[in-house]
Amino acid sequence: MGGTDVTDGWDWRRPGGSPGGPASGRPPHDAPGQATSPWWSDALADPWRDPYAPAAVVIPAAPASGAGEPEPVTDPDLRTRPGLRQVVLISLVTALLAGSLGSALTYALLRGGDVPTLGAQSGQAPALAQRKPESLAGVAERVLPSVVTIRVVSLGGTSEGSGFVVTGEGHIVTNDHVVADGPGKATVVFNDGSTAAGTVVGQDPESDLAVIKVSRSGLTPVQFGDSDSLAVGDPVLAIGSPLSLANTVTAGIVSALDRTMQAGEPGGPTRYYAAIQTDAAVNHGNSGGPLVDGAGRVVGVNSTIKSLVADGQEAGNIGLAFAIPINQAKRVTEDIIGTGKARRTVIGAQVGGTGTAGGGVRLNAVEPAGPAAAAGLRTGDVVLRLDGHPMTDPTDLVALVRKYAPGSVVTVEYRRGSARQNASVTLAADAK
Repeated sequence: MGGTDVTDGWDWRRPGGSPGGPASGRPPHDAPGQATSPWWSDALADPWRDPYAPAAVVIPAAPASGAGEPEPVTDPDLRTRPGLRQVVLISLVTALLAGSLGSALTYALLRGGDVPTLGAQSGQAPALAQRKPESLAGVAERVLPSVVTIRVVSLGGTSEGSGFVVTGEGHIVTNDHVVADGPGKATVVFNDGSTAAGTVVGQDPESDLAVIKVSRSGLTPVQFGDSDSLAVGDPVLAIGSPLSLANTVTAGIVSALDRTMQAGEPGGPTRYYAAIQTDAAVNHGNSGGPLVDGAGRVVGVNSTIKSLVADGQEAGNIGLAFAIPINQAKRVTEDIIGTGKARRTVIGAQVGGTGTAGGGVRLNAVEPAGPAAAAGLRTGDVVLRLDGHPMTDPTDLVALVRKYAPGSVVTVEYRRGSARQNASVTLAADAK
């Protein structure tokens, strides 16, 4: 072998190397003109091949763009977590964006903005929405300022009812049963919520009417209608404070006329009147309030209701309400204001028991100097009709007589034995 490395042609004994060997800068097997291998490019300066070569650190130049370097590959299993600063920054930006969006929406809603208009645009309001004076809303608007709530404090507690102003001097009409248990004083609450002390001027228990007076100016009295001109089916409004709900308006129709009523509490006076029946909702607290026709005129005083509940239980509206005709109430009110008490209309005869088998009401007694005797009626006669109204119960005769004013002339159809006769009776006022 002679100490010569025949594998790569490098002779360690020659510092300069041999021509054609590694010191020449190309591999011994490369042919001239061929590109040299990069593994031999620094062979002359490789201290591991030539111990005598100077040591040097060679920094390779940056590879040229697009030189075929492999793209960096991210490890898919490596999960990075955002830092605290990133979390705070993202939260702050989100809050600012949400606040800006909320402010923009609020501004748009308040100022119109780009929010679409709801509903179709309309021109002039329809006729039903214009609330003409003759509409129910127009009627209620005119009458409500004249309607009041009445509170009476007594040993038994506080009773509450309704009433309405009838004079500019402060006279107010209500039911007798609203003030009956009181000390003659009442608190009057007006439509605007103001109050005034009231004094009871007079009462008529049998007609269930009373008058209160307040010292207050600027009051607006109601307009009176004619209860005798009402017809079944006419529209009416009931206004008052049912169940302490002040300024309540309910609507209905006249259900019946001259519905004879006998009312009263045990131990108290018996009240008779030929009532206006209505289906307008009336409840406790409506007592004494006005029943108003379609023109806004008072045609009755709401007084009582029919109910299906047992005695002692709280009654409620079932569509059967009754009002004292205003013609009768107006006459009684004038008597009370003028004299402090009311006159009672009588026929001068007594009735009792029940109706007869063939219909009508039997006269149990006839006063010798009374209106019935003056017209020729006698004890035992059976009254069949009074001014065309059929008589079926003694209450009918008493209630209908009291509907008329003293001095009124009524036609009485009666039966004596088997004969039917008619008589004209001039009604009178009771002597007491």
